[in-house]
Amino acid sequence: MGSSSNGINGLTEQLPSPARAAVVDKGVDFANYFCTYAFLYHQKEMLSDRVRMDAYCMSIFKNKHHFKDKTVLDVGTGSGILAIWCAQAGARKVYAVEATKMSEHARQLVKANNLQGIVEVIEGSIEDITLPEKVDVIISEWMGYFLLRESMLDSVICARDRWLKPTGMMYPSHARMWIAPIRSGLGNQRKNDYESSMIEWDNFVDDTHHHYGVNMRVLTDSYRKENEKYYLQTSLWSNLEPDQVVGIPAIVMELDCLTATVDDIRSLNANFSTSISMESAIVAGFAGWFDVHFRGSQSNPAQHEIELSTAPSRNNPTHWGQQVFLSNPSFIVKGGDKITGSFSMTRSVENHRLLNVEFSYHLQKSSGQLLNSTTSRFYID
Repeated sequence: MGSSSNGINGLTEQLPSPARAAVVDKGVDFANYFCTYAFLYHQKEMLSDRVRMDAYCMSIFKNKHHFKDKTVLDVGTGSGILAIWCAQAGARKVYAVEATKMSEHARQLVKANNLQGIVEVIEGSIEDITLPEKVDVIISEWMGYFLLRESMLDSVICARDRWLKPTGMMYPSHARMWIAPIRSGLGNQRKNDYESSMIEWDNFVDDTHHHYGVNMRVLTDSYRKENEKYYLQTSLWSNLEPDQVVGIPAIVMELDCLTATVDDIRSLNANFSTSISMESAIVAGFAGWFDVHFRGSQSNPAQHEIELSTAPSRNNPTHWGQQVFLSNPSFIVKGGDKITGSFSMTRSVENHRLLNVEFSYHLQKSSGQLLNSTTSRFYID
């Protein structure tokens, strides 16, 4: 998974420039993205994620001083549970904004919990709605796969710039993105699936020619490109075991939600270095994950800082899991070896909520030998 090149024979295809980002059609964006969150089955998946739920619940109730008698804005309230918790923690007023008809369910829950005098559910996008006042706290569960897929942070930043008081704070307040080399059997599986799909295509072409007299082989190259993208160049969702991580995780982005801009997250470029922590392993590729922190603000810090981590975990997996970027080919490493390189991530030109990723890296053996560099490109769809 992921096309690769060694040495100077790099791929000529370039990742889209952020400057070429297409204008977003609101109707298309609503149909492709927001409508997913209008169904209770999707809300149930998120509400069943105990790591997610516990982190938000503890961050609110262990830091009631941030909510007592305060005004709160919940961006993308969904079922309304964060807004309800804020009210239960003592908020004077909570504006719960939801772009979809899930707002009707949120109103039902607010009423059922006797909080309709505090929590006001507003249906509409945060970019379009108007509030009667500035707020003390903005809370949101905006994180997508590998943190930035879905681009919901754009809306949270918009809400912050429009409605947060100068003394206000963000929940969560900080975020980090991590990558690490991994071992996995997924690489061989995906390559086998790709080869099987091409064999099936060849059989289909032969059968169509034999039975119907039409030669479709001219489409083989296009079919191959479709399948290369799907099987070999698209990242995979996975919940990895901790012992599948074979190197020390590296941070590729740190984000302060109080000061970050959309430009900061539209295009990401970072250098990384990781040392192999196992005696020996076959590196199948890289995994990416994130964590967020609830620290309050510098002037009004949390009494109890809470972390929500989506790192590989045997006992506490999350619905976010990890994004897996499979190397082609895999390579052998030993303890003390280092992988050094660069990581970049940009938004898809076709859909700003999807991402394109590039890894460029080389392996330095513990002996000091430097192996050829490799460049791999992926899609987070």
